[in-house]
Amino acid sequence: MTYRELYDYGVSLLEEAQVAEAKLNARLLLEYVCRTDRNTLLVHGDSVRSPMEEEFYKLTIEKRRQHVPLQHITGEQEFMGLVFRVNEHTLIPRQDTEILVEEAMRSLGDGMRILDLCTGSGCILLSLLKYSNECEGVGIDLSGNALLVARENAERLGLDATFLCGDLYAPLADFVSERTRDKLFDLIISNPPYIPSGEIPKLMPEVRDFEPVMALDGKEDGLHFYRRIIKEAPLYLRRYGLLLLEIGCEQAKAVCAVLQENGFSNIEVIKDYAGLDRVVRASFG
Repeated sequence: MTYRELYDYGVSLLEEAQVAEAKLNARLLLEYVCRTDRNTLLVHGDSVRSPMEEEFYKLTIEKRRQHVPLQHITGEQEFMGLVFRVNEHTLIPRQDTEILVEEAMRSLGDGMRILDLCTGSGCILLSLLKYSNECEGVGIDLSGNALLVARENAERLGLDATFLCGDLYAPLADFVSERTRDKLFDLIISNPPYIPSGEIPKLMPEVRDFEPVMALDGKEDGLHFYRRIIKEAPLYLRRYGLLLLEIGCEQAKAVCAVLQENGFSNIEVIKDYAGLDRVVRASFG
């Protein structure tokens, strides 16, 4: 089959399976299999591909037909101009989360210490370390499998970060004692699970069936992890340190209320490119 014929084959099957952006997915998978770029379809669409490429492409299309996320098939996702490894143990980095990183970068100075809770693939922490000078970073996640991915990403990007396994701040007990329990961090940042449990069955199958539930489920009202993170954050923030949280688009009022109840000030809500509430920023001290 030619390159164009393979592409048309992929589009047809993905559209039949009602996969969103079927044409884009078919092209990206073809580029992944054949190690080509977006110009190949236009310039070399009549080139005949090898039987191995044809078979491999058909296998990837079949996976995508089953709504396996594109990023799980390719094993990668671009975020903040960097390429991160991802798999079924990590939340796939999304463009919305770049708003969180960009907001953090506005206040990130040289040599600051960063704590990233629910770090997953490490994309937030590693992006901040990549685009700053001499900052130190700790990422924590409850999933040991996710941390294997985060450590691989750090190694691939040539970055030095500490990754600890455990429930939010719990792994910091020994880490803090090594520093005489000084308040360690200038910035605490997190994209925690924030989808109410009852909403998870309504999610698109790529998310509901293939991304880790523990990275999605914010318990009954979606605010469980915000309450916990905010309550304990003052124990680990330096004076006037910053807390930055990604939120669901309807959660700003509730999260701001929790911040106020726990003594935070300078509370600000930042919108994403679609004009939806996406990040809450606050300081303590």
